[in-house]
Amino acid sequence: MEIDYGSLKRGGFMRQKQKGLFSLRLQVVGGTLTAENLRKIQEVADRFGQGHVHLTSRQGLEIPYIKFEDIEEVKTELAKGNCKLGVCGPRVRTVTACQGNVVCPSGNIDAYKIALELDQRYYAKELPHKFKFGVTGCQNNCLKAEENDLGIKGATAVHWLKEDCIFCGVCEKACLTGAIKIAEDQITLDPEKCNHCGRCEKSCPTAAWQGESAYILSFGGLFGNTINQGEAFLPLVKTEEQLYRITDAAIAFFAAHGKAGERFKFAIDRAGADSFKKAMEEAYHG
Repeated sequence: MEIDYGSLKRGGFMRQKQKGLFSLRLQVVGGTLTAENLRKIQEVADRFGQGHVHLTSRQGLEIPYIKFEDIEEVKTELAKGNCKLGVCGPRVRTVTACQGNVVCPSGNIDAYKIALELDQRYYAKELPHKFKFGVTGCQNNCLKAEENDLGIKGATAVHWLKEDCIFCGVCEKACLTGAIKIAEDQITLDPEKCNHCGRCEKSCPTAAWQGESAYILSFGGLFGNTINQGEAFLPLVKTEEQLYRITDAAIAFFAAHGKAGERFKFAIDRAGADSFKKAMEEAYHG
C-alpha cells in the first residue's frame, strides 16, 4: 500500500525518521488547552504513542510515535476529547498568543480573543507558503510579535486630564522611554518617544491618564534560515473592525502576489514594499 505522505502532513501527521511512525501535531489556539483536552491527549499518548508529548516553540503540542495503522483510530479518540488536528505545509498555521489583559496586569488587549478570531478566519487557509500570526498583549512582547509574518501587539492610546492630576510624578517614573515630563503644573507627552505601553495609565492613582486599547501591527517577520524583524509602519489601529480589514488585506496580498515556496517577507520584497504599504494603508483607512 502506497502512503500519501503529503495528505497526512496536511492533516498534521508528520513523518518521523523511523519508518511507519508519525508525530501528530494538534491544533492549539493561543497556547490554551482545556483539562478535557489534556486528559484525552494523555490517554492517546499512552495508548498509541510512547507515553510522552512534545511542546513546540509555537505553543503547539505533538504526539510522536504514532503508527500508520493507528492513525484513523487516533483521530476518532482525539475527537472524543474535543481535540483538533493541526496542519503543516503552505497554509495559515497555529495562532500564538499570550494571556493578555484578562489575566496579565501588563496586558493592553485580550490577546486570546484576538487569536480565536484569527483562527476562525484563517486557520488552514491555503497560501503560497506557511503564514504565522502572533498576538502579544503589551510592549513586554512575550510572544515576540515581530518574528511573525503578521504580528499584533497590544497598545494603549493615552491622553492626560489636567483637572484630575495631582502631579505626584508616578507616571513620569513609570514611563520607561522618557516620554513623560512634568514641569510645574503641566505634563507633556512626547509622541516620538511614547511606545504606547500604557504604564502611565496603569500607575496613575487618580486616573488622570485615560487610555484606549489599540493594536500595533508588524509585517514580514521571519525567524529561521533567514531572520527578519517585521516592520510596523501603520499608525495605531484603534478598532477590531479596522484590525481585521488589515489582516484580510495582508492575507489577500500574499495569496495574490506570493509564489509557491516563498515566504510573506520575500513576496512583499518582490512585489514591492511601496505597493504593499499602500494596500495596507488603504485597508487601514477603509
